[in-house]
Amino acid sequence: ESKPEIKIDIEEIRSPESSANIVGQMITEGLEKRLTFRRVMKQTIEKVMANRDVEGVRIILSGRLGGADMARREELKKGQIPLQTLRANIDFARVTARLPYGAIGVKVWIYRGEVFEDRKSGQQDTAPRASQAEDIRNANH
Repeated sequence: ESKPEIKIDIEEIRSPESSANIVGQMITEGLEKRLTFRRVMKQTIEKVMANRDVEGVRIILSGRLGGADMARREELKKGQIPLQTLRANIDFARVTARLPYGAIGVKVWIYRGEVFEDRKSGQQDTAPRASQAEDIRNANH
């Protein structure tokens, strides 16, 4: 009987504050330590925006916030998050914090600038260059 071969690739994340999944887990850890949800949201947004790759962040918490009888949803945004363009490099994650009085849903959007694809080579660039801006202007006229 042969055992299946398992291959694991371990990849280091240089800046964990720019990963939506890790930010969501940071928020759930704060909530599970019984910290107030507003403080957790504000501190997390400041940490994320301190990262120079990040141009915008949006966090939504929904559920029985603060142990309230009625569930509600709170949203906090900083910077810009363009949800209508496909070339926006947005990282999204949904995480659930399980608390004694119920679950709280955490949604995190992190905007890291626009992705421009180089037409000739098919490679992607995250920051616009002057020549690319001219290409786009010329293509539109």
